[in-house]
Amino acid sequence: MSRIICRCEDVTEEEIVEAIHMGFDTLEALKRHLRVGTGPCQGRTCTPLIMGILARETGKKPEELSLPTHRPPTRPLPIGAFAEFAEGDPALEEEP
Repeated sequence: MSRIICRCEDVTEEEIVEAIHMGFDTLEALKRHLRVGTGPCQGRTCTPLIMGILARETGKKPEELSLPTHRPPTRPLPIGAFAEFAEGDPALEEEP
């Protein structure tokens, strides 16, 4: 049984190792392929673990590996924080 590395996205060490062997050999590539680090914790829990697996599997030192680009928001926000409706907007009207 393989241990879960990214708890938010339910990704196992086995899946990460398999993806690395398929050519997804950067944290950014793994993030795009497996969605690791994209859950509610935004990688705060799994990134160090994944970096260790990447270093082990690629033979690189951890300091040689680059971190993925953080894109706002870097912490979870409610969708309402991004929505702004003008008074009289049809999206605010109640359905009959």
